[in-house]
Amino acid sequence: MRITPYIAGIFALSACGGSMEDTFTSVIAPVEVPVQVSRAIAPPNADPDACYGREITPAVIETVTEQVMLQPPQIDTMGAVREPAVFVTETRQQIVRERRELWFETPCNLESDPEFVRALQRALAARNLLRGGANGVMDNRTRRAIRNYQAPQGLDSSILSLAAARQLGLAVWDPVLAAGGEG
Repeated sequence: MRITPYIAGIFALSACGGSMEDTFTSVIAPVEVPVQVSRAIAPPNADPDACYGREITPAVIETVTEQVMLQPPQIDTMGAVREPAVFVTETRQQIVRERRELWFETPCNLESDPEFVRALQRALAARNLLRGGANGVMDNRTRRAIRNYQAPQGLDSSILSLAAARQLGLAVWDPVLAAGGEG
């Protein structure tokens, strides 16, 4: 059995002792769980011709451990302690931030179109968000640059949104506009 550093940290916290008022807290940091862009994965009532990205931020849970007095100390008239106070340790988990799921429209077939990825990389490089040449590969440096571009606009994701692609000046095929409708 393999124990992760997180579980080892919980064991270390649980071994800590403390006074009556001590409170121990551990927080699970949110981790981005990007979902690949696909027509098969879409929010309810989604346009079947569009592609969507999804970011899931797990709930943040805080574990609180407290020493609670069950029985106060027994003190005689002279001030001497006849029986010490009785304490019990209570642990509870509290959700600090709820799990969040965010859906957004993305350019379709982004990963399989090296020319589009090259154009994206050049647009990000022109904004000093990407270093190195435009290789047409959706690699980690490109994903970091996408996140750095979108985060100030409220989308902290490494998946390129359709809105960000258009803001970057990239030509993105829109089936509604192509059919002569309004977008």
